[in-house]
Amino acid sequence: MSQKCILDALFPDGHAVTVTGYALTGEAQTVAGPVAVLGTTAGAAIDHRIALILAAFVLDTVAQHPKRSFVFLVDTCGQALSRSQELLCLNGTLAHLTQCIDLARRHGHSSISLVTANAVSGGFLSFGLMADLVYALADAHVRVMDLRAISRVTKIPHERLVELSATSPVFSPGIENYFRTGGIDGVWEEASAERMVDALAIADEVRLAGDMRMTYGQRRQGRRLAGGIAAKVLGTLS
Repeated sequence: MSQKCILDALFPDGHAVTVTGYALTGEAQTVAGPVAVLGTTAGAAIDHRIALILAAFVLDTVAQHPKRSFVFLVDTCGQALSRSQELLCLNGTLAHLTQCIDLARRHGHSSISLVTANAVSGGFLSFGLMADLVYALADAHVRVMDLRAISRVTKIPHERLVELSATSPVFSPGIENYFRTGGIDGVWEEASAERMVDALAIADEVRLAGDMRMTYGQRRQGRRLAGGIAAKVLGTLS
């Protein structure tokens, strides 16, 4: 499904979204009023340029359109992997993008994220997962690291990780596993204006409630220990 078709389906009342490289920025009309739209397309690897474009758009929206809701459209293969990007401290630029989104939240901007095709690694963690509500189209692909990469980092044998992934969604890619861990709030069969309006209607309430992902992960049996461990850590700090 093309990006234009997705935008048309989500915002039949009109949209003015431009593409700069692989970055999307603009606004769209909904029955609840205008929303700020930003994101990535064509499976983009998020580099410094894309991250700074998105961050600047967030800051401009906060300054020019107080409390306007954000809609993040996510299609990324992850952060850009190159020596030049790392030498320029891409991690710092991605952190800047994340901080800008957090700033918007603190200033009363709710946000919704929709994975339209791919959501991988740091490109997803620093952007799409920062939204108050995260959804994915049914045919989208969601993962952070494949098991071989996890094996290289953790030194746990790949064969053991394959065994663990059969019973633990924490180790497993895919929308269903991210739903069970609380990372995704729902799956849409197709891009839908009705679903978008419904999500916008509750986004501000979700923002005010705070991060509930550990709670959802426990309820869905995807992260059964995280909540208890976090409570113990917080207890030692109080």
